[in-house]
Amino acid sequence: MNRTQQACRRVDQGTTARIEALDVLRGVALLGILVMNVQAFAMPYAAYLNPSAWGRLEGIDLAAWLISHLLADQKMMAIFSMLFGAGIVLFAERAEAAGRPTAMLHYRRNAWLLFFGAAHAYLVWYGDILFTYAVCGMLLYPCRKMSPWSLLTSGVAMLAVTSALFLFFGWSMSFWSEADLLAFQAEWQPPVEQLQSEIERYRSGWWQQMPHRAELAFEAQTFTLLVWGLWRAAGMMLIGMGLYRLGVLTGLARPRVYLTLVGMGLVLGLPLVAYGVAWNFANDWGPLSMFYGFQFNYWGSVLVALGWVGGVMLVLRTQAWLGLRRRLAAVGRMAFSLYILQSVLMSLIFYGHGLGMFGHIERSGQMLVVLGIWLLQLWLAPLWLRHFRHGPLEWLWRSLTRGQRQPWRH
Repeated sequence: MNRTQQACRRVDQGTTARIEALDVLRGVALLGILVMNVQAFAMPYAAYLNPSAWGRLEGIDLAAWLISHLLADQKMMAIFSMLFGAGIVLFAERAEAAGRPTAMLHYRRNAWLLFFGAAHAYLVWYGDILFTYAVCGMLLYPCRKMSPWSLLTSGVAMLAVTSALFLFFGWSMSFWSEADLLAFQAEWQPPVEQLQSEIERYRSGWWQQMPHRAELAFEAQTFTLLVWGLWRAAGMMLIGMGLYRLGVLTGLARPRVYLTLVGMGLVLGLPLVAYGVAWNFANDWGPLSMFYGFQFNYWGSVLVALGWVGGVMLVLRTQAWLGLRRRLAAVGRMAFSLYILQSVLMSLIFYGHGLGMFGHIERSGQMLVVLGIWLLQLWLAPLWLRHFRHGPLEWLWRSLTRGQRQPWRH
């Protein structure tokens, strides 16, 4: 019996550390991604990519941005993507073992995820990632039986596509017309009037926000998907498939493998990301930071994400923080529901149909909001799962995928 079959067998038992490993890692990623998403909810869109575009960037606010950039920016999404890729393989293995129509269930599952992602993007928040994951999931299904090393090398190759595209865009700027340069500058470093217009829009009612939200959601699901989201997410998913097949994501690898991953994150990843920060500040966060300065965190985040994986797996080999681990595992089991809940809560805090705090809270204050939602979800998830088998959206998704109502209570 190979490692994947062992993991699948123990998954069906539902009581092993390997399931804990996947769930805890997913819980860490879900809470960690909020550190970045809060910035998109709380401030004008440009400030998410270019921190100099809006808000204070000194003192405690600079520290808050720096910590989030070093430890979370693209790192948590990378972990989520790896886990989604692992989930493609795991879902197929379990469906095949149960004699179910694997391909039909997979594509139906991702078709519903596409619907949920579109609804989330247009009705709640333009920064949705579910739509991208659904598209990638549909495309990558045939890859699930590739060898682990083929998956890993293919994943890195896909990551390289976006990196090469952005290098090309940066090189091509010298050939852009003055009108194109001014238009890009207005997006990268918007004038005060444009920033104020966005602030006023998101402090208004839900319907008044719709044109801006719909515009950015459509851009994310078309142009951004083609030049960034598809290659980045699919590349990390392929890496996740490979690491799952090798037993790395299920806790089956040897301790030295996880120590190596931690070392890669600390010795290679973090210094590369930090150098990118220094490069961007030295270049005053000019337009080339979008294309050249982007590269440092783009690649460094992969290494830091692997370091997170290694660190979490090493902790799970000990008896440390058992209570927190159980809560993180519960959060991971309800990741879909809690991801949407995060967006709903953020919209109610920052947008005009709620408290209307958009543009009022600086980066350091945003971290207090994040902490509050962390505590809420770490309390809520175990409480919910004490009474129900799945989170509400997980249950709905399973029921729609299988075409019949699934068990709800224990």
